[in-house]
Amino acid sequence: MTDPLPRICDYEGSNYRTDFWEGRGRNYEDRVERLVLRQLLPGHGRRLLEIGAGFGRLTGEYRMFDQVVVLDYSFSQLQFARQHYGDDRYLYVAADAYKLPLQAGTCDAATLIRVIHHVADVPAVLSGIRRVLTPDARFILEFANKRNLKAMIRYALRRQTWNPNTLEPVEFVELNFDFHPEFIRRELVSAGFEVQRRVPVSFFRVGLLKRTVPTGVLAAADRAVGRSGWLVSPSVFVSCAATDQGVDQRDQAAIFACPEDGGDLRRDGDLLTCQTCGRRYAIRDGIYDFKNAVDR
Repeated sequence: MTDPLPRICDYEGSNYRTDFWEGRGRNYEDRVERLVLRQLLPGHGRRLLEIGAGFGRLTGEYRMFDQVVVLDYSFSQLQFARQHYGDDRYLYVAADAYKLPLQAGTCDAATLIRVIHHVADVPAVLSGIRRVLTPDARFILEFANKRNLKAMIRYALRRQTWNPNTLEPVEFVELNFDFHPEFIRRELVSAGFEVQRRVPVSFFRVGLLKRTVPTGVLAAADRAVGRSGWLVSPSVFVSCAATDQGVDQRDQAAIFACPEDGGDLRRDGDLLTCQTCGRRYAIRDGIYDFKNAVDR
């Protein structure tokens, strides 16, 4: 599933926060995702890269890190996140996940939550993440599970055409993919990660249950079922360790690199200039904007 020009899902200017999360009956999903993140995150770290941070729904969960790079493709989503969290310990970066504008080995952790289901070229994104991580870094990935119980029942009843048991991803809506757990495991290993733990979540993602059962009760039940490791839930979290390959540069001050060629960047005011290709990138509203180079 390799795309030479990967399509990108762009939330620029959208009301994703209010249209999908706030007041939309997703307190249960939010709660169980936060709980599993707290289980999987290390107790402390130097620099975490949050890829696809959006409006910062989960950014506050990473307070144990000295610095958090809050990265998303949408500039407007990052503006809201910055207004909420401020600049203390946070760097806000508008960039393409296929072209991470970071030096190799500068982060000792990364998260990719509710993002990979929008990714058309999974190997490209995972290899890019591995490049910017230190050896033995922690990587936490969440993916939409193709082999979930509802899909298996629907397929058995011939109410859907795609087979949830085959390994290839299914694109059920444009740029919305479900993945088989084994496909994700294989791609992670190929990219240089060791899969250490898989946690299924959101077993009770049913409207009637969410409306009638208290969120805390549902979350506790979800956690209990999740301990079984039964990978038939709509969502699965994967905790990985980066292999001992690569470099460790987490302490260097200049962490950014040109997203096009990896060249070093020189800062002059609110402009960053690549010392290799000459491309220039602006810092706008406190956000490092690597989506588009500015006119030379």
